[in-house]
Amino acid sequence: MTTPTLAGPDISGQSHTRLTFVDSDLTEVINRGAVFTECTFRRVEFNCSVHTDAAFVNCTFQHCSFFDTRFTECKLVGSTFERCTYDLMQVAGGNWSHVAMLNGDLRKATFRGVRMREVDLDGARCRAGSMRDCDLARASLQRADFTDCDLRGSELGGIDPTQLTMTGAVITVEQAITIAQSLGLDVRAA
Repeated sequence: MTTPTLAGPDISGQSHTRLTFVDSDLTEVINRGAVFTECTFRRVEFNCSVHTDAAFVNCTFQHCSFFDTRFTECKLVGSTFERCTYDLMQVAGGNWSHVAMLNGDLRKATFRGVRMREVDLDGARCRAGSMRDCDLARASLQRADFTDCDLRGSELGGIDPTQLTMTGAVITVEQAITIAQSLGLDVRAA
């Protein structure tokens, strides 16, 4: 089923299932608690929109713009992002587990305290970005670039540092020990 647009300054509380939104302008929209399930967003402008306690479950985002978009405590479990832009996007809390952002350019995006278990960031460009205090357990990170990325406090126990680039990444001492152990090193006190 297709709907031509989704507009209005406030879409809070709305619920949509298996709809396709094409060329919709959601710039500066306010979204408190809206639920989208198995929806497709194609060429949708989410610029400067604010989403709080909203859900986009098993949704597909294709060629969408998330410039200065804010997601606070939102659930995007199982969603897929394809060829989207994320400049200045801010994500605080919420559940982004099983999300696929393959080859995503996340250099100017900020993630803080987000559950991202089994997220697929293969080929993602996170250089100088920020993923602080995130749960990246069992994340797929092959060919991802975390050069100079702030990863402090994030769960890195399951990563294989030989499969990605982490030069200059900012981590804590505890994380450094976890990574060293994942490489098979025997870490001991002096």
